[in-house]
Amino acid sequence: MASKDGVVEMPESETEVTGEVHGQAMGPGGGLLACFGHPDDETFGSGGTLARCAAQGIRVDLVCATRGEAGEISDPALATQETLAKVREEELRCACRTLGVSRLHLLGYRDSGMAGTSDNHHPNAFCRADPAEVVGRLVALIRSFRPAVVLTFEPHGGYGHPDHMAIHRFASEAFKISGDAHRYPEYPGPYQPARLYYSAIPRGRILAMIEYAAKAGIDLGFGTIPVSEIGIPDEEITTEVSLASYAETKRQAMLCHRTQMGPISPFSQLPPEALEQFLSQESFIRAFPPFPPGSPREEWLFP
Repeated sequence: MASKDGVVEMPESETEVTGEVHGQAMGPGGGLLACFGHPDDETFGSGGTLARCAAQGIRVDLVCATRGEAGEISDPALATQETLAKVREEELRCACRTLGVSRLHLLGYRDSGMAGTSDNHHPNAFCRADPAEVVGRLVALIRSFRPAVVLTFEPHGGYGHPDHMAIHRFASEAFKISGDAHRYPEYPGPYQPARLYYSAIPRGRILAMIEYAAKAGIDLGFGTIPVSEIGIPDEEITTEVSLASYAETKRQAMLCHRTQMGPISPFSQLPPEALEQFLSQESFIRAFPPFPPGSPREEWLFP
C-alpha cells in the first residue's frame, strides 16, 4: 500500500477461517497450501482437487495475492472498476466456502493486469513486489501451517499472466527454503513440505474443447490469447486426478465468480456434456520430488 509520503509499504495480510479446520493439517500426513494470483484461479484450475481434499478431511489453505481489481466485468450491473476488488473478494469467499477451504490468506497486492498493460506499472502491482518480501510472507505461512503439499501455477502461469508467473516464482522459492533455519529466522520452526505441484492445463485438452464446441456451432474464443500460448504440452503432465464426484462442486464454485463468468466465457459457452468432461479431470506437474522419467502418471497429489 502507498503511504502519504509516497513510500510503498508492504500490504497487510488478511486471514479468514472459511470452513472447518481439519485435524490432519499438521505434519507430513496432510494439509495443502494453494498459492494463486487472483480470485477464480483457485477454482478454474484446481477447484475439484481442493474440494476432494476437503471432503477427505485434508485441511486446505488458500493464498490469494491480489483481489483481481484489473480483471474483466461480465455484467456492468455486478461491479464497477471502483468496486471490483471488493466484489471479487466476496466472490472468492463464496468459492472458498463452496470448495471447503479452511483458511483464506489475502496478501493484499494489486492485480498487475495482463502483460503489456498499464496496470503492470502500478506501484503496488504484484508483479513489481519485492521478491524477498513475498517469499518471506509465504515462508511464514508454510512454517505456521506445515502442509504436506504446496500447490501453485506452472512457470508460464497458464497463459503468461504476470501475476500467475510471479506467484509461481515466489511460492516455488518459499517451498525450497522453508526448511532452512538460516533463511528468514524471524519466522521460527523451519519446515519442509513433502511435495510441490504445479497446476497445469494440457494443451490437448484445450484443443479438444475447441473442437467439441466447433462441432456444436460454437466459436470458443479465448479473447486475445493465442491458443498456442494457453496450457502446456501434454507430455509434461505427471499427475491426472479424476474428479467426477466433485465436478458439480467445482461448477458451483465457478458460479460464485459471477464477474468472470459472462456469456462469452469459454466455460459458459461449452455444451453441458463437454463442460462436465472438462470439470471431471485436473492435471498437475510434480515439481518435487522429481518425477521419474517414463513413469506412469500419478492419480493423486498425496502419497
